[in-house]
Amino acid sequence: MALTDLALQVIELDQKIRLVHELDEHVLKCVRQVTTLSSHPYGCRVIQRVLEHCSDELQIQSIVDEILESASVLAQDQYGNYVTQHVLEMRKPHARSQIIKKLRGKIVQMSQHKYASNVVEKCLEYGDPTEQELLIEEIIGQSEENDNLLMKDQFANYVVQKILEISNDKQREILLNRVRVNLIALKKYTYGKHIVSRFELLSGEGA
Repeated sequence: MALTDLALQVIELDQKIRLVHELDEHVLKCVRQVTTLSSHPYGCRVIQRVLEHCSDELQIQSIVDEILESASVLAQDQYGNYVTQHVLEMRKPHARSQIIKKLRGKIVQMSQHKYASNVVEKCLEYGDPTEQELLIEEIIGQSEENDNLLMKDQFANYVVQKILEISNDKQREILLNRVRVNLIALKKYTYGKHIVSRFELLSGEGA
């Protein structure tokens, strides 16, 4: 796996395509092991390269379907989160909506997870307006105490920053108001300071 991945990284595009075509006969064998491969330091890279360069749409769909089945587990995996992010970056509406569906109901928990928080950020970035609204509502629609916790969290603070970046005016104002209330407390925390900086930039209320 390591040699295959290395080869796909360094060779020219036409050579990559040719190599992946030669590997096509092995792809279907991989499909049954997608979750295992996606959780492997080299396997996750091979899965991503195959998704990029395999010409058989049916095979690609089979691999994506396997990833979607385990999206919640992979999102929390050290290597699997990269594969999940890659699927989101493919901009396939069905795949994106399925990943978001798997994560909904535990977005706050996922936002505080070292690896899953990256997937939540990608969901916010690539989601359509309706999906973005649902995700943001799940976070800011809960208790203000919860917001304060997320703003201070070493991983979730980046999710909050992403929300401030992509939210509509109404959602952004709600969140800015909650930051304003907790401003003094946030300044005492390393990761809270990131939110304070973003707040001062967006609100123009810097000291």
